[in-house]
Amino acid sequence: MTHQQVLEALIEVAGQLEVAVRVEKGNFRGGQCLVEGNQVVLLNKRHPPEVNVAILSQCLQKLPVDSVYMRPAVREAFEKHVDTPTAVSADDAPASS
Repeated sequence: MTHQQVLEALIEVAGQLEVAVRVEKGNFRGGQCLVEGNQVVLLNKRHPPEVNVAILSQCLQKLPVDSVYMRPAVREAFEKHVDTPTAVSADDAPASS
């Protein structure tokens, strides 16, 4: 599976766990927050898919992901990023086009 396919599968997992995922452009790293009492994960569109996979995996690790089926390749990618800090900050984001 490509990083993009893994990211799309993890976004589906988040949806099953009632967590909204928004992919936006901006000068931010990404992460989890509450918006009007709802859990939201914000991902930066300018970051490569593998970075967003890491960020989303770290956010999902706090949730009952064992209750949701993940294809083996997706679970492997998820587990690879659990408890591993990502090294992307807002300063590392690609410049605006």
